[in-house]
Amino acid sequence: MLIIIKKEINENELQPLLNEVKTHDLKYAYLNGEEYDILRLEGNLTKVDEKKISAFDFVLQVIKISPSYQKVSNKDEQSFINVNGIKIGRNESIVVMAGPCSIENYDQLKRIGTQVKHFGAAFLRAGAYKPRTSPYSFQGLKSEGISILKRVKEELKMPVVSEITSILAIDEFKDVDIIQIGARNMQNYKLLKAVAKLNKPILLKRGFASTVEEWLMSAEYIIKEGNNQVILCERGVRSFEPLTRFSLDFSVIPLIKKLSNLPIIVDPSHASGHFELVESLSLAVIAAGADGLIIEVHDKPFEALSDGIQSIKPDRFASLMEKAKKVAHAIGRDMF
Repeated sequence: MLIIIKKEINENELQPLLNEVKTHDLKYAYLNGEEYDILRLEGNLTKVDEKKISAFDFVLQVIKISPSYQKVSNKDEQSFINVNGIKIGRNESIVVMAGPCSIENYDQLKRIGTQVKHFGAAFLRAGAYKPRTSPYSFQGLKSEGISILKRVKEELKMPVVSEITSILAIDEFKDVDIIQIGARNMQNYKLLKAVAKLNKPILLKRGFASTVEEWLMSAEYIIKEGNNQVILCERGVRSFEPLTRFSLDFSVIPLIKKLSNLPIIVDPSHASGHFELVESLSLAVIAAGADGLIIEVHDKPFEALSDGIQSIKPDRFASLMEKAKKVAHAIGRDMF
């Protein structure tokens, strides 16, 4: 970190700032320049309050050289997450998580789960707890849904992904292989800390109005608790465009790979909000370097209790998977 300081500041005026630096056990060097001076800080800067430093009237600017998300940006960490022998990450096979938005009943989940597994999905995704914009919309089967998910998981011998929305439900998720933190809870820090302690893979969706730095700082909360099994998920951001549910940010795929070793997958269903767009977005993000997809699939979307309009039917999913293999091979990767 570099702190740009006005010229001709005497030692007494500077001392309060130096005392602040010393409280964090940082190394520092004071450099005299022609137009301004520079105080260079080195060490663990995660607890340094930039706003507090900027409040000194002789400080002209504070420049961060290293990111605040120091654990996330550690390139020495492994570049994949191992879930029941399935590796998710760069240089690994591309994985697909597929299934209905909501668990509606046992027969529905078993039927759709059997189909997506047959067509190549590595994980069954399905929601038991559904945070909805309207309090009158279907909120999920909750505990009953988790029980159904566990039963189908065992019968299909297929790992599962499901969203947690509250610390109160945390004990119910011990048999869920990947715990999803949805966009609305990306900055629910109490929940992030709690799920981190389960020592399970965490699928962290980007908030629809969140910057990349805010997203990575949320991942930092999880890793700081000792759980580095974080999978990032881009699911579209809110923009001025009304014809899609959200706008898919393709640029974050190579950007995340530049800034960290964390795997990144994409949710084309929520990004588009319409089943006709899901295939094109899926193929495009594979070409852009995504490590996986999470796709909503429903065999009777017109009867779905949530997000039917953005759910593709199993036959479309089968076609998508065949095309995905070709795109993956074109960039030197395989589908799991």
